[in-house]
Amino acid sequence: MLIPISNIARDYAWGSQTLIAELQGREPSGEPEAEIWFGDHPGSPSRVDDGTGRPLDLALSEAGLAPLPYLLKILAAATSLSIQAHPSREQAAVGFAREEAAGIPRDAGDRLYRDENHKPEIIVALSDSFRALVGLRPIADTQRLLAALGERAGVVALAAALTPTDAEDESAALRRVIGWALSGEASDVVTDLAAALDRSVGAGRSDSDFAAETAVLSEIAGAFPGDPGLIVATLMNLVELRRGEALFAPAGVLHAYQEGLGVELMAASDNVLRGGLTPKHVDVTELLQIVSTDSGPAPIVEPIEVAPGVFGYDVGVPDFRLARVETTFEAVTEIALAGTAIVLATRGDVVVEADGKRVELVPGTAAVVAAASVAIGGAGEAFVAQPGA
Repeated sequence: MLIPISNIARDYAWGSQTLIAELQGREPSGEPEAEIWFGDHPGSPSRVDDGTGRPLDLALSEAGLAPLPYLLKILAAATSLSIQAHPSREQAAVGFAREEAAGIPRDAGDRLYRDENHKPEIIVALSDSFRALVGLRPIADTQRLLAALGERAGVVALAAALTPTDAEDESAALRRVIGWALSGEASDVVTDLAAALDRSVGAGRSDSDFAAETAVLSEIAGAFPGDPGLIVATLMNLVELRRGEALFAPAGVLHAYQEGLGVELMAASDNVLRGGLTPKHVDVTELLQIVSTDSGPAPIVEPIEVAPGVFGYDVGVPDFRLARVETTFEAVTEIALAGTAIVLATRGDVVVEADGKRVELVPGTAAVVAAASVAIGGAGEAFVAQPGA
């Protein structure tokens, strides 16, 4: 099987009005375009462009192929996504069974576990800059940031709250502070923190060690006034990826993409526990059950050139594997496949061949491949998603 697939952009409010349109070389729609899903996930299955317009899940079933264990996306953010974390497979199974037994509809706004799967995910920057908050920084670094913001009572109170008690280690202190922040008891701290951030940015303190963090947090405070997620965001690592760089969010790791265009690949799941910066349901108790509060550097993934022009992003999960292929007219790159794959073009003109069939792709278009291998030629760039080892 080698068939082009397509989908419509999802119009989440945080989406960019221009980035996906620019990638695809068309006029913007005038509406936010946040994500395009390439896969068979029931939330928005791709359509096969073979004249029938069938959803991909039906086409795979009719061909005797198993559902995809992954979901590939183009993601374009103009403002912050919600702070979120995803459960492990074991946590998802328990949570799903509990909500099924309680009779909560799977499409209910307060439903947390819509399936039994985990949702590790990787995102690779397509724009020259892609900003994200991911993971929790060491407490000492956050206290240094807060000290640079001045002496407002709420800011001082947050810095003091972060100090572990005699009975706590750093992870326990961070878990306590996240719970306190999201409980609704820290509204005065949110107000003072937002004011301090606004003052710092307005004063032009570009020489600060935390100038970039302060600017991003100030934008968040303006976009989500009064949201307690501002405190959680203040505890997180700010990452700025360059084109081709990636970060990985395994189970339990808090993350919130901020701005930019990327290729995202994840396990096929829709399980999300939110931690602020959203009008959607936030279940603080359940979030604290699944979130990792270990502090440390952001989980950056360095691409490895596994063959000429082929760069792998190895995160060691069985659900998916991702590679970026840089193509030239002088050579064709052949990639062995461990199962049904999706090839997504992101630059130039890409030619995909498998089992004697040929598909030409332009940026922002994709094809599904069910064959032992796929050959990629032309002159451009493509990402290949397939099941993991």
